[in-house]
Amino acid sequence: QDWIRPSDERTSVTSTEGDSVTLECSYDTSSSYVILYWYREFSNTQPQYILLKGGRSETYQNIPDPQRFTSTTSQKSTSLTIKSVTLSDSAFYYCALRVTAQ
Repeated sequence: QDWIRPSDERTSVTSTEGDSVTLECSYDTSSSYVILYWYREFSNTQPQYILLKGGRSETYQNIPDPQRFTSTTSQKSTSLTIKSVTLSDSAFYYCALRVTAQ
């Protein structure tokens, strides 16, 4: 059974403008071919794709400021770091796991 979930039980993260924030999700799969996605959802909008990261490959981003959003992965977790957070970064953030054949 493949799964992904937040590593931390907190439902919200509070930060000061200018700080860095790291969000982390744990996952488990028997597949060697995994793609990990990060999304954010602002109030009253559809989720916005931020980036994807192959479990063992490069990152592909879909955001206007890729220097502020970075992701790392390991065999069991993925993290999203937002540098120099601002009030406009306030949103719901989601991680997602996709298992592929190759």
